[in-house]
Amino acid sequence: MSSHIMVFDSGIGGTTVFEHIQQHLPNANYSYFMDNALLPYGEQGKQTIIKRLCALVEFIEQRNLAVDILVIACNTASTSALDVLRQFTTIPIVGVVPAIKPAAELSTTHHIALLATPATIVSDYTKKLITTHSASTTVHLYSSVRLVALAEQGFYKHNIDQVALSNELQALAIDPRVDILVLGCTHFPILATAISSFYQGRIGTIDSGSAIAKRVMSIQKEQVESAIAGNKKPLQCYATASTFNNQLLGSDINQVDLTLYEKS
Repeated sequence: MSSHIMVFDSGIGGTTVFEHIQQHLPNANYSYFMDNALLPYGEQGKQTIIKRLCALVEFIEQRNLAVDILVIACNTASTSALDVLRQFTTIPIVGVVPAIKPAAELSTTHHIALLATPATIVSDYTKKLITTHSASTTVHLYSSVRLVALAEQGFYKHNIDQVALSNELQALAIDPRVDILVLGCTHFPILATAISSFYQGRIGTIDSGSAIAKRVMSIQKEQVESAIAGNKKPLQCYATASTFNNQLLGSDINQVDLTLYEKS
């Protein structure tokens, strides 16, 4: 039997992580769950996020979905709730956190920038990452929820609003000494090419997608080579609110009322 890997995000940003994982583990079974009723998570409080993730685990268990690995493909959710969530379930959990360490190692100017949601920017976990991995590097912090909306629109419409993107990046005013931009939200890699174009190659971008895929591989119960192709199931998609269309990654989306699984 192939492993069942569920990828979770507040919206479609987690698809950037899902694609990395699928490239490494093509024979695994996958589910994709987005809590888009509360999109973007960057505007939600920590306790709200914890409650929703615990409700997700309740949903998995009550539906007997037999998830082998749960990937929280959302920087905000990971930096806010991983410690609590791991106490709530025995399912192995892989979180996504900003790529501060590799960015600091790559930088030649010793100035990097973290671009994330407001909740990720102010989280204690993010502060700890910066303190631990950037002793000789200055980390400039920038937050945006507008970019999340632009990524969502670009994903579904297959077209990025270049004017709106340029306006947002101009408003952020990234420090000119920065040479590496950490995309600290899984939505942002969708905009990576357009962001690089805006900076005309002066600033490189980095995200955590590949590192997360390798981490999932390291804890997968069965090796790719031993997976039985005949047991591979179609991708299952879930959402907590309506989307621009009724499909995600080529699969129909099942509607879920996550509040039914929330513990009081």
